[in-house]
Amino acid sequence: MGMILEYLGGDHRACDDLFASAEAAVAQKDWDSARSLSDRFQAAMAHHLRMEEEVLFPAFEARTGNTMGPTHVMRMEHEQMRALLQDMARAALAADHSGYLGLSETLNMLMQQHNLKEENMLYPMSDQVLAADCEALIRSMDAVAK
Repeated sequence: MGMILEYLGGDHRACDDLFASAEAAVAQKDWDSARSLSDRFQAAMAHHLRMEEEVLFPAFEARTGNTMGPTHVMRMEHEQMRALLQDMARAALAADHSGYLGLSETLNMLMQQHNLKEENMLYPMSDQVLAADCEALIRSMDAVAK
């Protein structure tokens, strides 16, 4: 397994775990926990997206010369996720049980498809074309503000 795939794939799992915990708290209408877990999930997702957009994608694009390929698609999907995340945060603040769960179902489908594309295509390609720089890139991603 490549370093980028392992690093960012592991971060996907961490985000997924927070997502599932927040969703479970909403399902139980435990709004204090739901809001706290939702905030943690939102922060983890924001950090993950920034690591990709500020470090990985520019490095991949610089090396391949391709800005309209997989990274372009991933950025568009990131924007869709950000919009859903904002709507979910509003639903959590309003204690809107059905609204939150409907949005989380949509986000879950989008995230799963997105993660598969990254883990089966973009990350392995990145590990290949950025092999000499993987350790430095991971240090740079670690340094992205949380």
